[in-house]
Amino acid sequence: MKVGVVTFPGSLDDADAQRAVRIAGHEAVALWHGDHDLRGVEAIVLPGGFSYGDYLRCGAISRFAPVMTEVIAAAERGMPVLGICNGFQILCESHLLPGALVRNDHQRFVCRDQGLRIENTATAWTTDYAEGQEVTIVLKNGEGGFVADDDTLDRLEGEGLVVARYLGDNPNGSLRAIAGITNPRGNVVGLMPHPEHAVEDLTGPGTDGLGFFTSLAVAALA
Repeated sequence: MKVGVVTFPGSLDDADAQRAVRIAGHEAVALWHGDHDLRGVEAIVLPGGFSYGDYLRCGAISRFAPVMTEVIAAAERGMPVLGICNGFQILCESHLLPGALVRNDHQRFVCRDQGLRIENTATAWTTDYAEGQEVTIVLKNGEGGFVADDDTLDRLEGEGLVVARYLGDNPNGSLRAIAGITNPRGNVVGLMPHPEHAVEDLTGPGTDGLGFFTSLAVAALA
């Protein structure tokens, strides 16, 4: 598959995301925040970083980048879109996903290998995992606390839209230990930890993150 990775001013994990896409067997296509052309891609990754310096709110300016007009329209047509860390924040600001990401409850940046439990394997980005599978993926954020009102949280739980949940102690105060969510269609996923940093044994905590990228092939065949 041709997988586009968007670079915003302040993105710093775009090259890592492109590399993960290639390791998973796909073609990585660099997309620029100021463009209106998705260059024929079949899936999109919004990478981590500090787009536009995290001014106003994380992802609040990126939501209005020209490329996001095309990303939002493509997502609404069913194209798979994965937002990682800052990308998750952008998806929430774009209203492609509910809720918001706020400053960690302990007011400090966290960077560590984090255990997760995969709870939804029906999305375009998680079909290569087993339901309930426990994985270890890099977590690094200062504003990673997922919040939403009780009705939204109950709906996410009731409809099975929680993709991943933190194991052990809650690293950033996310409500109900939510690390990632999906839209009802399953094509849009937001994830606070960084699977692109766990795709090979040489670096990072193993290859537990690779499934987020290899899942695209399974979803395409389906």
